[in-house]
Amino acid sequence: MTDTTTRSWRERQAEDLMASYAPALRMLVRGEGCWVEDDEGNRYLDFLGGIAVNSLGHAHPVIVEAASSQAARLVHVSNYFTTPSQLELAERLKRITGAGDEGRVYFGNSGAEANEAAFKLARRNSDGARNRILALKNAFHGRTMGALALTGKPALQAPFEPMIAGVEHLDSTVDALEAAMRDDVAALFLEPIKGETGVVPLPDGYLEAARRLTERHGALLIIDEIQTGIGRTGRWFDHQHTGIVPDAVTMAKGIAGGVPLGAMVTFGRASLLLQRGDHGSTFGGNPFATTVANAVLAEIERADLIGNAARRGPQIRDAVLATGSSLVTEVRGRGLLIGIGVVEGAAPAIAAAALDRGLIVNAINPTSIRIAPPLIVGDAEIAEFADRFGAALAAC
Repeated sequence: MTDTTTRSWRERQAEDLMASYAPALRMLVRGEGCWVEDDEGNRYLDFLGGIAVNSLGHAHPVIVEAASSQAARLVHVSNYFTTPSQLELAERLKRITGAGDEGRVYFGNSGAEANEAAFKLARRNSDGARNRILALKNAFHGRTMGALALTGKPALQAPFEPMIAGVEHLDSTVDALEAAMRDDVAALFLEPIKGETGVVPLPDGYLEAARRLTERHGALLIIDEIQTGIGRTGRWFDHQHTGIVPDAVTMAKGIAGGVPLGAMVTFGRASLLLQRGDHGSTFGGNPFATTVANAVLAEIERADLIGNAARRGPQIRDAVLATGSSLVTEVRGRGLLIGIGVVEGAAPAIAAAALDRGLIVNAINPTSIRIAPPLIVGDAEIAEFADRFGAALAAC
């Protein structure tokens, strides 16, 4: 094996890691708050937050304390046992989702795993006559095979076909949903905001119509809140802006501030569908991850970071529009999940120019910049963002 001191980190990535990701943009070595630092000492304002994961930013004392103290006690037990932190987190999730006493929680390690559990839940909602699952075009639910079948992006599916059968992808209109919904539908999967499509919200009234139609036909309404949940859009979960009650919600990303954890919460009759042995996870719900998640969620409540997301989102929108750049065509999203529409093909150059100026944003596609800063973002960080993003736009 070659001595690592003779190879750059770029060479090591190319030679040692699977080529399923693009080459890394930088090597990051530390962070604090909304800032990270690379191996050359350059600092960057992180307005991507690990793709909506670092809800408390970097090196937050609450996470450091929870992780270090729990690691000194107990990191993992098998699922033949439970732990106090697992039970506490399940109770907390039932409360913040509104699932209540009839709610139930399944723990995995990621958003894709949460959606795999939800796929099985949908299959259990069948008496033999429900053999269709509906999902939306351009939605993203993960890259494992069940989640990929739900993902409405043919280019991602093509290399791995045939997909799991029974999933149909619809246009994101109420008319398309009404035409497709019948008594043979087991479930409808949707994201309230399509994050991987460029932060594109569903049309006004869509969620309410989806709830009405699924109830009428006995189908489950399963809402993927992996990117939109945990306070990011100004409520614990984005669908709560409408007041509807789903049958299941999946979540991950910001739930434990960067420690891998995913969950599915079920409501009402959906809580009775999965039976013993139907699904499982070796690591899911372990005491380390659930302890950190409890600490993160408690801090979000204590510091009113959901309110902060609601307040800071409009500030960032105003800062983008105040640049007056002809490259910007629109600003979308809610709270601290924001999509900046730009002229065709400009997004990659804007993101690269921002990085060169010490700002991390994401060119999610050629016409969209995605930003999802930590929920702790404040006036100082927004002012820095405005300066650096404005300079990046000007450079392009």
